Amino acid sequence: MSRTEERRRVVRQAVDDIRAIESREGVTRTGLARIRERLITLAAHTELFNLDAFPAPAAGDSRRSALYRLSEDEDHRFALYANASHGGYGTPAHDHTTWAVIVGITGEELNRFYDRNENGGVTEKGSFTVRAGSGVAFLPSDLHSIHIDAPLINFHMYGLGLEQLHRRQYYKPAENAWAVFPPHSDIREAR
Repeated sequence: MSRTEERRRVVRQAVDDIRAIESREGVTRTGLARIRERLITLAAHTELFNLDAFPAPAAGDSRRSALYRLSEDEDHRFALYANASHGGYGTPAHDHTTWAVIVGITGEELNRFYDRNENGGVTEKGSFTVRAGSGVAFLPSDLHSIHIDAPLINFHMYGLGLEQLHRRQYYKPAENAWAVFPPHSDIREAR
């Protein structure tokens, strides 16, 4: 079996398991913790998921990170992506409007967590560095930002595909205002 065929096989098995977890547990912290654990098991296949197979944008490219779609159902649910970055990348505080799980394969991604505050902004309430063997999970309204300093590859999985998320909000601190993230349009097909 080729690496591509093996990658498809292990992704299909993981997504089948994740569908069953969500069906059984619902979109709950417990359910998302089980999904995170299943993705950590998938991420252990570093021979199938690495920067050689999923390269980050080339040096000098204006994009600092690339998303590769590994799986997505016909109804756009259960979307799994490999995120490859060469570092120097971050996002503002934002929500997802769907559940999300991020799991490390190689490298490190700092996640900062926030609550909305009474002034219309955000207050940081903690952080966690995602690396191999660990991950974070978010309910639809949870807020976080990501910060990547060096090359990495990790999994990002969403209850609904990124192109379908038309109401994700991000915080603009200089203006103390919220804006809508446009849906992703630069996802590379890796199915």
